[in-house]
Amino acid sequence: MNRADKQTFEKIAFEYVDRLHGTALKLTRNSAEADDLVQETYARAFQHFGQFEQGTNFKAWIFRILVNTYINGYRRKERAPVLVDFTEMEPVFHEASQEVSFLNQPMDSLYERLDEEVKQALEKLPEEYRVVLLLASVEGFSYEEIAKMVGIPIGTVMSRLFRARALMRRNLTDYAKEHGLEEKSQ
Repeated sequence: MNRADKQTFEKIAFEYVDRLHGTALKLTRNSAEADDLVQETYARAFQHFGQFEQGTNFKAWIFRILVNTYINGYRRKERAPVLVDFTEMEPVFHEASQEVSFLNQPMDSLYERLDEEVKQALEKLPEEYRVVLLLASVEGFSYEEIAKMVGIPIGTVMSRLFRARALMRRNLTDYAKEHGLEEKSQ
């Protein structure tokens, strides 16, 4: 990579570091793993920057690298034996509330303002539903962008998003009633 390409990469890539970290944190649910995921994402993006087509959507390109890196790591972990050191466990959301959000503002995003019960319902979603819901509802990506990032057809994105929202509705029925948010029957 020549010096001009390196400067171009640095100029556009680091604009998204906070947003990538916020998404990585929501995917991994662990600050250290989120840091590693973002670092690996930037290493891969830098390595493959020559393949990026100037003038296209860099944000979608780098988020696709993030999601693919996460999915590949997740699959690797699924095959590996589970090792847990309970002495090092700590609440991820408390730690996340002390960090800077991916919107370059204090962790005041919609996600961070959610009640703990809502966050727990989100955590209960199957991984493939949670990823799509976070990318669509929190990050605001289009179905087409999500499909490219995750490597699935648009119809599958819509289906997973529909199912994720239905599961959230079902898991939060009591919460909605307690907070006066239930739908009125006609």
